[in-house]
Amino acid sequence: MTNKKQKMKIVKLALFVLFLVLLIFLTIKLLPLFKDLGTDAGRIAFKDKINQMGILGPIVVMALILVQMLITFLPGEPLEVLAGMCYGTIGGTLLNLLAVFIGSSIIFFSVKKFGKDFIITFFGEENYQKIQNNKIFKNVKKVELVLFILFFIPGTPKDLFTYLGGLIPIKPFVFLMISTFARFPSIITSTFAGSNIIQGNFDITIITFIVTIVIAIIGIFAYSKISQKYNK
Repeated sequence: MTNKKQKMKIVKLALFVLFLVLLIFLTIKLLPLFKDLGTDAGRIAFKDKINQMGILGPIVVMALILVQMLITFLPGEPLEVLAGMCYGTIGGTLLNLLAVFIGSSIIFFSVKKFGKDFIITFFGEENYQKIQNNKIFKNVKKVELVLFILFFIPGTPKDLFTYLGGLIPIKPFVFLMISTFARFPSIITSTFAGSNIIQGNFDITIITFIVTIVIAIIGIFAYSKISQKYNK
């Protein structure tokens, strides 16, 4: 058991190092251009740089999103915005959805195979106990609807719910569809904001972020209330 935990910690460390390497690579490529995004010439230069990266660009962005999901404690929203900046609202959203589907699949079947040890290694003992003790996820008849709502609402801890999938009574295909496509509102608002940054529509970007933050606060409050209701 100890060897299994050690191996998973090594995998987690390797994923973190991979994330840093990819992030450093993308930073070197794009950071010099960020300071000029307020100008038309700067935005054109950014787009040209993305185009020059070819197929490597979307692969790196997808890999960053995927690794972020696996190591969990890094926020995913900046990567969603970055995808929107690089590939527009539609392209960035599709890129995110594909990465999320792959990441959700890896996490779901890893939890099925390794169980408790896998979750504790990647998400911590405290979060594991929250999952185990929360009655909201033990209602077989309502678990699919509850999961859809929680993935759909911006601001809820979606990475935690992804790790949850292997522990609850739900079919793999159903869970993967919910964990991927119910994120759509959260993802598209971020990619929309990123796309507008590149187009120079900063007012629209600010309004989008404000609306998203408000919805996220409401989502967090709603999740807290739903969770308390089921646990009573």
